[in-house]
Amino acid sequence: MSIGVKVIRKPSYKTIEGAYRKAAEQIIASGLQDTMNTAKQSIQTNSGGGRTYEKYNPKRTHTASSAGNPPNTDTGFLVSNIHVVLDIDGLGGSVESRADYSGFLEFGTSKMQARPYLQPALEQNKPKIRAKFRRLKAKGV
Repeated sequence: MSIGVKVIRKPSYKTIEGAYRKAAEQIIASGLQDTMNTAKQSIQTNSGGGRTYEKYNPKRTHTASSAGNPPNTDTGFLVSNIHVVLDIDGLGGSVESRADYSGFLEFGTSKMQARPYLQPALEQNKPKIRAKFRRLKAKGV
């Protein structure tokens, strides 16, 4: 009769750490992408409710959104200037707008109430992002 011991090689700490990091980076990147898409979609879905007026150069009619709702698209410039910016380490990032008037729309001015579109997009996607991290934690990679 012979007896033996079976050695099971477990993954090294570095292997587990690398897999967890890669999964976390993917969750962060997809969460940012989803948030950007939600922000863009909120602008492209005309909420109406605001004042309709004539704009010139080029001549067109535009209906502004009402206060508290995302801005209504006019030329598409705002939507085309919303981008995801990942941190160098891949473990963070932001959704940013490069349109010079973005802050005025998001936060309002002394003459116009806010038409937020970025923060509401993040709030809408937070539960989904958190759920992905909970699954990652439960799964252990």
